[in-house]
Amino acid sequence: MAHLGTRRGRVLALPVGLALTASLGFLPAGAASAAQADDVPAAVATDGPDLSYVVNTDGGRYTAAVKKAIAAAGGTVVTSYDAIGVIVVHSKNPAFAETVRAVKGVQSAGATRTAPLSPVATTDVDEAAEPLTAAEARAAAAQADADQDPLEPLQWSLPAIKADKAHESYLGSSRVTVAVIDTGVDDTHPDLAPNFDRAASANCVTGKADTSEGAWRPAPGESDHGTHVAGTIAAAKNGVGVTGVAPGVKVSGIKVSNPDGYFYTEAVVCGFMWAAEHGVEVTNNSYYVDPWLYNCKNDPDQGALVEALQRATRYAERKGAVNVAAAGNSRTDLASDSVTDRTSPNDSETVDRVVDPSECPDIPTMLPGVVTVAATGAKDLKASFSNYGLGVVDIAAPGGDRTEYQTPEGPAVNGRILSTTVNGGYNYKAGTSMASPHVAGVVALIKSKHPYATPGMVKALLYAQADDKACTNPYDIDGDGTVDAECEGGKRYNGFYGTGMVDALDAVRW
Repeated sequence: MAHLGTRRGRVLALPVGLALTASLGFLPAGAASAAQADDVPAAVATDGPDLSYVVNTDGGRYTAAVKKAIAAAGGTVVTSYDAIGVIVVHSKNPAFAETVRAVKGVQSAGATRTAPLSPVATTDVDEAAEPLTAAEARAAAAQADADQDPLEPLQWSLPAIKADKAHESYLGSSRVTVAVIDTGVDDTHPDLAPNFDRAASANCVTGKADTSEGAWRPAPGESDHGTHVAGTIAAAKNGVGVTGVAPGVKVSGIKVSNPDGYFYTEAVVCGFMWAAEHGVEVTNNSYYVDPWLYNCKNDPDQGALVEALQRATRYAERKGAVNVAAAGNSRTDLASDSVTDRTSPNDSETVDRVVDPSECPDIPTMLPGVVTVAATGAKDLKASFSNYGLGVVDIAAPGGDRTEYQTPEGPAVNGRILSTTVNGGYNYKAGTSMASPHVAGVVALIKSKHPYATPGMVKALLYAQADDKACTNPYDIDGDGTVDAECEGGKRYNGFYGTGMVDALDAVRW
């Protein structure tokens, strides 16, 4: 994966990080002792760093006792998601997690970060973007057909998935909302305002939803990543700027990235729970959960993070949402037996470790139930940066690539993805972050056509409609004579493209 600056990025646009995925089940219960809540000592140390924790309970009759034990252990409950048995807690007790794990009714507990709650701000949060030039905009507008928005000729990704053809007959239903769980969405953008769902939007950064006016927007200087993603999904077909994959559906913003650019577990859990409780049909997740790129289930802290997110994503799906996630930009085979991680934890001092992704998943992207999306470029080949893996990647979609690697056909001029940015602008980005919203948009079209379909039925249609795409072997994307990745599998299902290229036209015809 490409990097920006000295700190690893989290969002999945080049050159930043990895994605989220959903799960359908809890992890097996840990070996917690059966200590009673009142066994927790009343006097505890409070001289440690102020950290955030998730406490995963068995629910039911022990919940009140667990909350009492949390307080006795020096914890303050921020919020409690009783529907899934996840409690968000702050504590300065260095032994908080170890203490609470011994409480009856607690399945697991872990710190969501390795740095204190107020980390030092950095300036290398934003992903590398390329601006849309005035000359490009004028040239595109001059070539746009009567039924195209003025910048649509530059959006090579729409015909790549037949979205342009789909729009001739159907734009999607305003009854369907796609939640962009990300860095925030600037709903004042003229291409987003017509389709924005304020009621389904919130700021979840603390782990508890804030619905005050504009809380879902990125603050000045914060990343425009979520705004770019939102435009790809549902930019209105209104004679302005670009066109989304599903320009007739609604889009909401659920902000889960803090001012320093970190996506912590408590915020992401909140994001899924907010989406679930507000009738969202699709969630897009173009990031990975900090601070660990891979979260090992046998680690008490990391395992608790996996479990909390499993519960949240499973709950969102049970409530009717299809969760779509980016596969990541590390050029990594996620189906391999071992991966070297030199980037974690990314909020303090990193350590080198070798992990088995099947036991240490990238979350939420590698959790069961989530639609995991790999990226392709303008030549329909796996993007140079895209993660892959047989049995991990479900489907492929345009995420862009370096123009010199995959040059689009004219009138498009840039191999990256053009979409909305803050303050009413437009720019190009590339990453699996850009591929995932193409799939989320198609899922929204399917749900628009089949409003009573369950998430499982929608996913089955998505995969059945995908255009078969065989492995690209040998894969030498930069043309230097060295094979850059090996694709495993057949024509209809493989590690590079999963079930194939997403198809918007079939989504509106079936």
